[in-house]
Amino acid sequence: MESTTSAAPTGRGWMGALRGVYDRADREIRGWKAALKLFRDPSRLDQVFELDEVLDEESVRPVLEAIRSHERGRAALASRPRVGALDLDDLSRLAPGSVGRSYAEHMRRLGLDPAAIPEKEVWDDASYARAHLYETHDLWHVVTGFEADIAGEVGLQAFYAAQLHGRLPPVLVSGGLLHGVLTDPGDWERRLASVVRGYEMGKRAELLFGVVWRAELERPLEDLQRHLGLA
Repeated sequence: MESTTSAAPTGRGWMGALRGVYDRADREIRGWKAALKLFRDPSRLDQVFELDEVLDEESVRPVLEAIRSHERGRAALASRPRVGALDLDDLSRLAPGSVGRSYAEHMRRLGLDPAAIPEKEVWDDASYARAHLYETHDLWHVVTGFEADIAGEVGLQAFYAAQLHGRLPPVLVSGGLLHGVLTDPGDWERRLASVVRGYEMGKRAELLFGVVWRAELERPLEDLQRHLGLA
């Protein structure tokens, strides 16, 4: 009579299973740490991207579906344009009011250098979507007009939520509003107004994901805003 007893897992099988458990636990710990730091200071953009990194692939699926529903999004996933290295000195020599010069002024106001932003590796649509959003975040600030304070950040996250349907932006918006209620009641209404503005703007505007930013640097910012339905 043939035995129905399952074979014991091999050593390699056990190691693979343990590695999977470790990886899941590591992602959860990193996620909770990032969430706690963000609650204490919602302006910590580094922790926003840390939280995004630990999300599973299921969380990225609605974002990719939203991107693929637009012609610009499909083209971006096919060609995967990157922003690349941007020199603030060169951008500062562009015409006043241009996209590039406005971006340079924004970055210098914040004391940021785009050369210090690491270029994330890309190997599929999901990794490209993350990399593209990571390296264009401040360009989205410039073109939408949201400042880089907490009210501006939650407003931009509401814009993301309206355009890309991801799970993370609503969490960040909720955290930013709750943080305001508990720690800065005087700023709560301004944050809420920014969220409303960002969501409504995101709904009516053209998809920003996939804009080939290097081709737009010399363009007047107001002209690009009108073209994208942001004015």
